[in-house]
Amino acid sequence: MAAGWEWDDTLFSGTAAYYRRGRLPYAPGLADVLARALGLDGRGRLLDVGCGPGTLGLGMAHLFSEIVGVDPDGGMLAEAARGAAEHGVTGKARWVRARAEELPAGLGTFTVAAFGQSFHWMDRDLVAATVRAMLRPGGALVHVSDLKTEVRTVDGLPHPAVPYAAIEELIRHYLGPVRRAGRGVLPQGTPGGEAAVLARAGFSGPRRHVVPGGQALERTGDDVVAWVFSMSFSAPHLFGPRRDDFEADLRRLLREASPSDRFSERQPSTEVFVWGEGSAAS
Repeated sequence: MAAGWEWDDTLFSGTAAYYRRGRLPYAPGLADVLARALGLDGRGRLLDVGCGPGTLGLGMAHLFSEIVGVDPDGGMLAEAARGAAEHGVTGKARWVRARAEELPAGLGTFTVAAFGQSFHWMDRDLVAATVRAMLRPGGALVHVSDLKTEVRTVDGLPHPAVPYAAIEELIRHYLGPVRRAGRGVLPQGTPGGEAAVLARAGFSGPRRHVVPGGQALERTGDDVVAWVFSMSFSAPHLFGPRRDDFEADLRRLLREASPSDRFSERQPSTEVFVWGEGSAAS
C-alpha cells in the first residue's frame, strides 16, 4: 500500500452502482488471449482478488469450472452476483466478502489468481506470498490493467472527447488538490513496482501480452457521470452535502463540452502480465 495511507472500508463506498456503466470494458479478446496463454479449457478454478463487481471474473467464467471473487465491499459483491445471474453462471460463481489480506480464508487452491487493477490497494508482499501458496502446481497469477502508455484520440470520430482534464479540475475544486482515498489521501498516488513484489514472493516471469483496443465507443453524459462516481478519488461520499452541487456542475460542464450529450472515445488496450507460481514456469 502507499506509504502513509491505511486502507479503510469507505474506499469504494457508494461506487458499486456506477461501476459497470461508468468504467470502460477490457479490450475484446482478453479471454481468448488468456485461454491461449494459460491453456484454459473450462476446468480448474479462478480466484479473482479485489473482484469489484466481477468484471474480470465474469468475463472469464466460461474458461473455468468455478470462479471465486473476493472483495471487501458488499455493494460490489451484490453487483457481481447480479452480473453472474445475467451471464447465467450463478451456479459456478461464489462471492466472498473479505480483504485480500485475510486470504486464504479456507477457499482452497486455484489454477489461476487474477488481479484486475486491484493489487495496488493491498499489502502486496503479504498478498503475493499468500496467493502463491494458494496456486496449484503449474498455476499462474495474472495482473490485468489498461495499457497506460498508449495515446487514444477521437480523431475521425463523430462526437467530442470526454473532457477529462476539466473534470479533474472540477473534482479538485470540490475535494482539494491532493488525491482522496477513503478517509485518507494519496499525495504520491498509488504504488507501482509490482514486478519486484511478485519476484520477491517467488513468482517467475512475467510473460506480457497486449490485447489491442482502439475500437470506437460512444458515451453519454450519464455514462461519464457514472465514471466519475465509480472512481475511488471521486466516490460519492467524499462530496458530503455538496454532492448534488458537484453533480450539477459536472453535468453543466458536460453539456458545454457536447450539447448533443454524446462523446466519442476509443477502447483502451489491455495489458496482461502472467506470472508462474514457481521457477519451473516462465
